[in-house]
Amino acid sequence: MSKKGTLVISLDFELHWGRFDKYHPEQYIHYYRNTREVIPAILELFSKHGIHATWATVGMLMADNKEEWEAFSPSIKPDYAEPKFSAYHWAKDFRKVPNEILFAPNLIKEILSTPGQELGSHTYSHYYTGEKGSTEEAFLDDLKAAKRIAKGKFGIDLKSLVFPRNQYDETILSIVEKAGFKTVRTNPSDWFWKNTAEETLIKKVFRTGDTLFSLGKQTCFDNPVVTENGLCCIPASRLLRPYRPGTFFNKLRVKRIKEELSFAAAKGLTYHLWWHPHNFGHFPKENMKVLEEILLFTQGLKDQRGLQSKTMDEFITEFLPISKSINS
Repeated sequence: MSKKGTLVISLDFELHWGRFDKYHPEQYIHYYRNTREVIPAILELFSKHGIHATWATVGMLMADNKEEWEAFSPSIKPDYAEPKFSAYHWAKDFRKVPNEILFAPNLIKEILSTPGQELGSHTYSHYYTGEKGSTEEAFLDDLKAAKRIAKGKFGIDLKSLVFPRNQYDETILSIVEKAGFKTVRTNPSDWFWKNTAEETLIKKVFRTGDTLFSLGKQTCFDNPVVTENGLCCIPASRLLRPYRPGTFFNKLRVKRIKEELSFAAAKGLTYHLWWHPHNFGHFPKENMKVLEEILLFTQGLKDQRGLQSKTMDEFITEFLPISKSINS
C-alpha cells in the first residue's frame, strides 16, 4: 500500500501578546475583536471538513485576568538587551488595556471542545530565544509556566511547541526537551528562513516571493528530523498569508498552496500549513472565503487520494513508532 499524504496545520494564537512590541493596542481593538469572532468560524470549518489542527497558544492568553496572569508567571523573567521585547516590561503599563485583547480562556475552551484540535504552546510570554539577553534558565522557566497554566486550568499536558517569531537554534532544542515537549515546528531549510532574529529586506522579499513562485526548496517533506532524545522537528511548509484587497496575488498564493497540497497527496509526503488567527482580523469575510476554498480543495484530496489531516502531536504519535522500527 502506498504511503498517504498528510496535512499538518498549526496556528500561532497570541492576540496582542505577539504584537505588543510593534503596535499600540488602542489602534487594534476592532482587529482583535474580529479575530475573536473569526476563531469559532475557523473551528466550525475545521469540524465541517474533518481538519485537525494544533493551536500553539501563548500561555498568558489562558489566564482569566491580570491577577491570574501574574500568579502563573515564571519566577525567572527574560532580561533582554532591548527591554521592549519583554512582555513583562510592556505589562508595567497595561492596566488600562482591555482584557479582551490579552486573555481568551473561553476561546481555548471552544478549541478543546472541537473534535481534532490540539492545544499546543507558543511559550508563556511569547518568548524570543534569538534576542540578546535571552538565557536558557529564563526560557526553561517560561516553558514550565506555559505547561503549568495549561495543566492547572484545562488539564492539558502541552506536547507541541511553536517558537515565537520562528526564533530558535539547535542549543534551544535541548531546553524544549528538558521542559517535556515532544514536538516543535521548525523553519524551512531555505536560506531566507535562517536566523529569523536578524531580519533583512532581502529575506522578506524572498519569503514573500516564494508564496507566489518557487524560489526555495521543495516545501513538502518525507520524514521529520528526530533528535537523539526523541524531540520531533516538523518543518513548516507554507505560511497562509492574509487576504489583501485589490491584488491578483491573492489568487496566486492560493493556487500555489493547492499545487503543493496536490504534490504532497500524490507523493505521500507531509505538508505543514500555518498562520496566525489574527491574520484574519482585517477583511475577515474575505480571509474565511480563502480558507474555505483551501479546505474544500483539501476535502477533494482526502476523498480522492486519501490525504490525512493531523495535529502536530497526532503526526509524531504515528511517525515515531515507524521511525523506531526502521532504525531498530
